[in-house]
Amino acid sequence: MGEHWFWFLMTAAVLVWYSTVTVYVAIRGAMDIKTMLRNLAQAAAAPQEK
Repeated sequence: MGEHWFWFLMTAAVLVWYSTVTVYVAIRGAMDIKTMLRNLAQAAAAPQEK
């Protein structure tokens, strides 16, 4: 590591940040899809008004 400690720390920080954002987006996306599917199922089960 010696003379490249700065770049090692920067790379590690970026990987941690990217991983955190990726997991957060995946969890929120799954929650949004679950909500959307629940709303679609309720709309399909409800009588249609014209």
